[in-house]
Amino acid sequence: MLRLSEVKMVSLNTKYRLVIMSVIVLLVAQSCKDHKHETTDKKVTQTVIIKKTYLTDQSLFPRNAAAFCRPAGIKRSDSALFMNGGGKDFRETISNPSPKTLAIPAGMKYIPGGEFSMGGVDPVGMDGGGHEQMSDARPVHRVRLNPFYMDATVVTNKQFAAFVKATGYVTVAEQKPTHEEFPTVPEENLVAGSLVFTAPKEKVPLNNYLQWWAYVKGADWRHPQGPKSNIIGKDNYPVIQVCWDDAAAYAKWAGKRLPTEAEWEFAARGGLAGKLYAWGNVLKPNGKWMANIFEGSFPNKDAGTDGFIGIAPVKQFPANGYGLYDMAGNVWQWCNDWYSNDYYNTLANNPVTVNPRGPTSPYDPDEPDAKKRVQRGGSFLCTDEYCTRYMVGTRGKGDARSASNHIGFRCVMDVKSVPDTKVAAN
Repeated sequence: MLRLSEVKMVSLNTKYRLVIMSVIVLLVAQSCKDHKHETTDKKVTQTVIIKKTYLTDQSLFPRNAAAFCRPAGIKRSDSALFMNGGGKDFRETISNPSPKTLAIPAGMKYIPGGEFSMGGVDPVGMDGGGHEQMSDARPVHRVRLNPFYMDATVVTNKQFAAFVKATGYVTVAEQKPTHEEFPTVPEENLVAGSLVFTAPKEKVPLNNYLQWWAYVKGADWRHPQGPKSNIIGKDNYPVIQVCWDDAAAYAKWAGKRLPTEAEWEFAARGGLAGKLYAWGNVLKPNGKWMANIFEGSFPNKDAGTDGFIGIAPVKQFPANGYGLYDMAGNVWQWCNDWYSNDYYNTLANNPVTVNPRGPTSPYDPDEPDAKKRVQRGGSFLCTDEYCTRYMVGTRGKGDARSASNHIGFRCVMDVKSVPDTKVAAN
C-alpha cells in the first residue's frame, strides 16, 4: 500500500522536509538494463508428471445464495455462505488440461491457467475482515488464462544481487530525484533515498501514516532501513526497496516478465475459488499461522506470534495448491498492470475475459495524476486493525517509481508448446 520510510530526512529544514515528504508520500499512499544474464540458478531437467486435477468441489457453490456486495458490508450471519464458496458471485475454477510432462524452468512452478472468478467480496463485518470495503475488487468477474510458469518465491536479495553484478543496474532509490519529477522541491532537498516503516514508541491514531512512515536518505535495496542497515546474511530474504521499474528491468534480464494482475490472482488461489485466503477461509487453520502479517497493536507493537517481527525469509510458511510460497503477507508484489479503481467494471458485462492485461492507463481518484501500478498480496504490515489486503481477491496500488521496505516482486514466463513426451524440469 505505502512506499515510505520513517527515518528523519537528513539536512532538510522543517519547511522543505514537509514539502518533499508530502509529495513523495502522496505519490505512493496505498500501497533495469537489458543484458542477457548468466543466472546462478541453472536450468536443470528431471521428469515431473503433471496430473489433471480439479481442486474445487462444485458442491460448495450455492447457486441461489444471497449476494454479498452490499454497501453496508457483510454481516457475520453471512459468513456461512462465504465459507461455502463466496456465494453466487463465485463459480468453480476450471483448470486447463495439462500435458503429461513439461519443461519447467528451475525455481518456477507450472500454473495451468483456465477459467476462474476474479475479485473479492466486501469483508467488512466478518471476523478479521477489517474496515475496508475493497470496492475496487468488485464486481467479481470471469477470466480465462493461458498456462504460465511463476517463480515459487519472490525474488531474493541473492538473485537481485546477481542481476546488479551482471548489469551494473542502479535502482531508482539509489538515484537522486530530478526536478522533472519534483519541480517544486529545492535542489538541496533532492536526495537519493526511499520510504521506510519504523514503529512509533506508543499507540497512535491511525489517521496519519506519517507517524510510522518517512522518506529516508540512503535507503535502498542494500540498505533497506537506511544507510546504517544492510542485508548481510540475508541472501534468502525478499529483495525490497525496489520500484516497478526496477522489478521490470530484473524480469527482462532474467528472460521473464512481471505477472498480470489476473495471472497473479489465479496463481494465488491455487485452484480454489471464492476463498478469503490463498489457503482457504480460516486465517489460522488448526491455530497455525499461514502468512507473515502484523499481530498485536498496529503500528507500534508487532507481537510476532506468526514467528516474525518484520520481514521474513522466503519459504517460512506452507506453499499453496500450486506450490507457491508467500502469496499473502511478507512483502507486496508488483504486477504488470496499470492500476485503475474501476477497471473491473469495464469487464463486468463480458461472459468471460481472455488474458486481461489491465487498463491502458492508470487512474486513482485519490491521486488522479499519479502513475500507479497494481500490487498484490499484502505485507508484514497488514492487519485487521488497518489493512487486510493479504486476502486473496483484494488489490493494492503504488506509484511505479516508488519503493519501500515492504514491497518486492516475483516473475512469470509464458508456457511454450511442448510435446507430451518432453522431459520436464523443475
